Amino acid sequence: MRRARTTIVLAALAVIGSATEAYGEQDVLGFNMDPDRYKAACPDYRHYSMVTHRPLSKGPLSLPFQRPSPQCRTFSSSAVEKVIEDLSSKMEDKDLARIFENAFPNTLDTTVRWHVDGKVKKPRSYWGDEYNDEGHWDGAQSFIVTGDINAEWLRDSTHQLAQYQTLAKKDKELQSLILGAINTQAEFVIESPYCNAFQPPPPSQVDPVSNGQDDSVHPAYEPTRVFECKYEIDSLASFLALGNQFYKNTGSKDFLHSRWYTAVETLLLVLEEQATPTFDPKTGRFNSNEYLFRRKTHAGTETLNLNGLGNPLNGGTGLVRSAFRPSDDATILGFFIPGNAFMSVELKRTAEMLKGVGKTDLAKRMQTKGEEIEKGIWEHGVVSHKRYGPVFAFEVDGYGSSIIMDDANLPSLLALPAMGFLEKDDKVYQNTRKMILEREGNPYFMDGRAFAGIGGPHIGLQYPWPMSRLMQAMTSDDDEEILDSLRAVRSSSRLGLVHESIHVERVADYTRKQTPSLQTL
Repeated sequence: MRRARTTIVLAALAVIGSATEAYGEQDVLGFNMDPDRYKAACPDYRHYSMVTHRPLSKGPLSLPFQRPSPQCRTFSSSAVEKVIEDLSSKMEDKDLARIFENAFPNTLDTTVRWHVDGKVKKPRSYWGDEYNDEGHWDGAQSFIVTGDINAEWLRDSTHQLAQYQTLAKKDKELQSLILGAINTQAEFVIESPYCNAFQPPPPSQVDPVSNGQDDSVHPAYEPTRVFECKYEIDSLASFLALGNQFYKNTGSKDFLHSRWYTAVETLLLVLEEQATPTFDPKTGRFNSNEYLFRRKTHAGTETLNLNGLGNPLNGGTGLVRSAFRPSDDATILGFFIPGNAFMSVELKRTAEMLKGVGKTDLAKRMQTKGEEIEKGIWEHGVVSHKRYGPVFAFEVDGYGSSIIMDDANLPSLLALPAMGFLEKDDKVYQNTRKMILEREGNPYFMDGRAFAGIGGPHIGLQYPWPMSRLMQAMTSDDDEEILDSLRAVRSSSRLGLVHESIHVERVADYTRKQTPSLQTL
């Protein structure tokens, strides 16, 4: 036993210390080792990604190769490997090519904690009595963690898989992985629709983890099933987006089963509940919200005021409340405009898909709700700024109050055209874009000698997010602006992957490296 442990430790150190010069020679255990023993020797990627691995890129930055050994990767796709090979070989900037080579497969390499294709159907008694609901955990299932936290965020997992959607039709295993992710998200939404992050599914037999927080939440949830229960409208929109992208790229209807439809009905009920004003417009009586969140914390952004309710919201706006932002920070004014825009787009896209499969009644309800939210954004989410003219507010309350800012996390105001809410040349968007990319207009635009971009309250006032520079490039038609953004991200990614945030004065001072949802962009 002692000798076996020693073998595993030495093998792990050999993987970490691998310094070979040619791609494909990073595997130092390739001597017919048993796959289970090999996996036991695989280092934790959080630590592995903090060390420089060869071969180095041939550009001036000499960036490391940060993919784990093939046997240590959590999923593989021939289609993804072909894209990496084709694009990397054609990119003249070899440092940028190395970042792409590391980042593009990062979700598959490191975050697929559980996947079954559903071809082998186990009897319901195998999982226990609690899984006797018709269709519960049937079919393909996939649990995609956010990276350095062993839990799945609905929003993050949708972003993480988005880059592979166009390849799914060519690669049936990849298609099964994404189908499984849709099915798993559907189960999460059905069970706890107000929650944002989830524990490993019980059938996976992967142990849950604690988030270390002391939360009081209504509706109550089971902590062995839910990692965190912050209600964010974009989490539910992400569930719709995952299915919409899959249908668009594969034409497959395999996810359109009873559990998915139950999840959609559950989602629509949440939207109805969260459109309820704080006070009844006729009687003035207080309406207690269905969702309350209180956390014992010293950080004001981590909990809701007014005993877990949040600030009052007016009725008749067409908008839907979001208690938290995609950064997982609490909203100040609950009508979060980027989240509402994202939901509006995905509701209408889902409606279009449902029309095509004959679900006309449900399609009409979703189309109507999407249009109602869209109208509310234009009527209540656009405000007059004395310097920039008509702009989109970040948050509003329906009473006339607004928050003027933007946050790097998606969805954001900067990302409105990328999510399909409007065209890049829209006048209000252009005014908004100018405002949020200047210190004078956005309190969370940060600029220093080493890095500049949009940040947010989640990390602090000196840490802009490279994500914002990538979105800046994606929403621009100006070649110089695009190149400048790419150069900034390239120069700050010294370990070959994109960081969560960078200090404005020191690129060596950063937060969270292993965040696959950031690598996606």
